[in-house]
Amino acid sequence: MYFNSLDFALFLLIVFILYWFVFKNKLKSQNIVLLISSYVFYSFWDWRFLSLILISTLADYFIGKALSKTNAQNHRKQLLYSSILLNLGLLCFFKYYNFFIDSFTTAFSFFGQTISVNSLNIILPVGISFYTFQTLSYTIDVYRKKIEPSNNLINFAAFVSFFPQLVAGPIERAAHLLPQFSIKKQFTFANGRAGLRQILWGLFKKIVIADQCAKYVDVIFNNVDDYSGSTLFLGAVLFSFQIYGDFSGYSDIAIGTARLFGFNLKQNFAFPYFSKNIKVFWSRWHISLTTWFRDYLYIPLGGNRKSKLITLRNIFIVFVVSGFWHGANWTFIIWGIIHAIFFIPYYFSNKKTAIKNNKYKALGLNVVKTLFTFTLVTLA
Repeated sequence: MYFNSLDFALFLLIVFILYWFVFKNKLKSQNIVLLISSYVFYSFWDWRFLSLILISTLADYFIGKALSKTNAQNHRKQLLYSSILLNLGLLCFFKYYNFFIDSFTTAFSFFGQTISVNSLNIILPVGISFYTFQTLSYTIDVYRKKIEPSNNLINFAAFVSFFPQLVAGPIERAAHLLPQFSIKKQFTFANGRAGLRQILWGLFKKIVIADQCAKYVDVIFNNVDDYSGSTLFLGAVLFSFQIYGDFSGYSDIAIGTARLFGFNLKQNFAFPYFSKNIKVFWSRWHISLTTWFRDYLYIPLGGNRKSKLITLRNIFIVFVVSGFWHGANWTFIIWGIIHAIFFIPYYFSNKKTAIKNNKYKALGLNVVKTLFTFTLVTLA
């Protein structure tokens, strides 16, 4: 069920009526409505994969409760590692199994050895990369004692499977979203207008920008031999707008839909193509993912608290893992490495270019920087 479909419009209307009119002022019933609706929404993609969401939900709920009952550090680590292994194990199997098998057989072929390993016909569960990271952040934060574990299974299950952002983000933290399921909500027309306005803006990005760019991108890149380099570059530029329209459009629809039910999701894009360098770009693009990697990978690895060499290593790891998160293909890994190479000079540079008493030169320099950054992103 796509956000830009009539099916979703009808689904949203039904859930809205049930939530605000049938079960008005009944918090538990409203949360049950959201939980069942989320499972129904996901079932439209493939009902069989609901079992994966249920496994992650139940495992992390009870692991969270177990963490609150012990102060023994070894036991707490075992519980945390159990959550990490389970969630990443499911993610790696369904998303990366065939990638590793194919890479393994290809590596042997370089040495003249031919081995036959059968790949499985594995279907990638929609949204698994998003809800896996969302529920993992809950367990890690409970382990770090940053949040208290949930004592309400319905609320926790609704948090994990919340349908507006289940399949395309933003990746919400338990500290921000989970408490909202415990707050009684009152519908306001201001919230309704704001939610609908953001949904319409997201639909505009998706249908008018992304889908229209896709028509030309598909023609150009399905016939690369027929076009000049300048046309191929134009195709790359259009693809940049296509992917931004798709991704940020879905995020806007998710944020607007959540607002219709009284929930506030975090901003996921902040005009990234107006960034003056790659460092700024990554503070504005897919914000929920970049901050997730910062808090749960970069900082635990040591961040920038040690030597520059360690910091350099950590940046490379984050970008490679980020590329791998986006897709099970070497091209995504290379994409991550390219962005790391672009990012590092700006990260270690403390120089700021300032042009005093000439706003036109300053504006011109900012335009050049923005175009240069956009070109780097597009080429990558």
